Formats: sequence, structure tokens, C-alpha cells
Amino acid sequence: MPKKEVILKHLTIYSAYLITVWCFYRFLFKFPDEVEELVIKPIIWLLPVFYIVGREKTKLDSLGITFKNLFPSIYLALGLGAFFVLEAVIVNILKYGKLNFGANLGDLPLMATLGLSFATSISEEIAYRGYIFGRLWYVLKNEWIANAITTILWVAIHIPIAFVVWKLNLSAGLIYLVLTGIFGIGSAFVFARTKNIWSSIFLHVLWEWPIILFR
Repeated sequence: MPKKEVILKHLTIYSAYLITVWCFYRFLFKFPDEVEELVIKPIIWLLPVFYIVGREKTKLDSLGITFKNLFPSIYLALGLGAFFVLEAVIVNILKYGKLNFGANLGDLPLMATLGLSFATSISEEIAYRGYIFGRLWYVLKNEWIANAITTILWVAIHIPIAFVVWKLNLSAGLIYLVLTGIFGIGSAFVFARTKNIWSSIFLHVLWEWPIILFR
């Protein structure tokens, strides 16, 4: 790894860039989900990360892109994912007064929607848990402070989608952002245990799908 000062500089620039550019994108553009998740998000979120990793002369496994601890990563994601499923069921009951299984999948087939969910998870987890959290943890030497800072940044980048794209009212938007923060903490937690980004990616899908299916 480069010197901590260099890593912190890269982290600061990338975090400011991502929040600024993505917020402008949310305010100014709206492309189909397939274009956004398969083309635009990888370009905006991932290309700079891979560029920085190249400048650092570090390997992709520093982002958790590895097959080490793959099965423990899946098991841990499934275990914590069950909590998020329960969370979604409780929120659904509170919202509708009963369990409402009306899925909000849009016009895409089920498997295509699942594929987009994985695409979203890959971009977002490599950026936030693999790069931002991983580098913060290395610099600060404190997992929970790094987790807290990453989660704040994670919640911040979801503010535009809550209030600009989905146009949620204040109470619904705040609930969504709280749940987003809880997930962010859990995702960094499993990544810290496994050092494998697939744990966070699987957990992301398990968090996202109950929200889709029960909202």
C-alpha cells in the first residue's frame, strides 16, 4: 500500500467526486434502469476506483475481489440477510396493516430484475465497502470508525434517489435513509469479517429484494 497520506488524499477526492457527480446525475438525468446500472454506474462509480488502484500499484484483492473465504462469505451474508428480510416484513406490515406481497418489479421479467440487482450491488459494494471502507480501515486502524464514516457517505449518496427520483415525503424518506444506514453498517461488518466483497454483494441483494417485494 502507498503512504497513508496518499491513500487519504485519494479517498477524499473520490468520495467528493462521487457524491457530487452522482447527485448532479440524479437531478439532471433519468435513463432506463438497464442503462443506468449496466453502463452509467460502472463508468461513474467503478472506473475511478480501478484507476486509483492502478495508481497505487495494488491488487484487486485489496478491494475484496477474490475467491478466498467465498463460502464463509455466502453463509455470513445469508445469515445477516435473514435479518433484513425480517426487517422488510415488519416495515411492510406497519405500512399496509397486513402482509402485502404485491411485488413492484416494473416491466422487466423477474430474472432480468434480479440481474440488475446484482449489477447494482457489484458497483456499489466495490466502491463503498471494497474501496472506501477498506482504505479507511487501513488508514484509521479502527473498524468501527471507518464503518461509521463509510455509512454516513453511503446514506448521503442515497438522499437524491429518495427525494428526487422516488419523491418520498419527509417521513418515508427518513425511514428509507435509516434502513439504508443500517444496511451500510451490516455490509461493512460482513466485509470486515471475510475480506471478500462477495459477502457484501450477496447481502446487498438480500437487502434490496425484500424492499422491492414488500414495498
